[in-house]
Amino acid sequence: MGLGQALIMPLFFASNALYPVDMMPSALQLFALLNPLTYSVDAIRGLMISGELNNLAIDLLAILAFDVVVFVLASLSFRKIIE
Repeated sequence: MGLGQALIMPLFFASNALYPVDMMPSALQLFALLNPLTYSVDAIRGLMISGELNNLAIDLLAILAFDVVVFVLASLSFRKIIE
């Protein structure tokens, strides 16, 4: 549980959940654009709060791309463990 929190908390604070990405320093903006939680928060905010669905396709594609990359890395790692 501690490991999960150690991963989730930096991702949460570096997403757009608390502050808009435009207000962040440039280095943190780059990290926020690579952060999958930014796109999750944006999609949920658009679906549940604002009703703005302009970026929904981009958000879903970014989440899907992150999932595919993590799945491939996990599969390769698991394959090495089994051998």
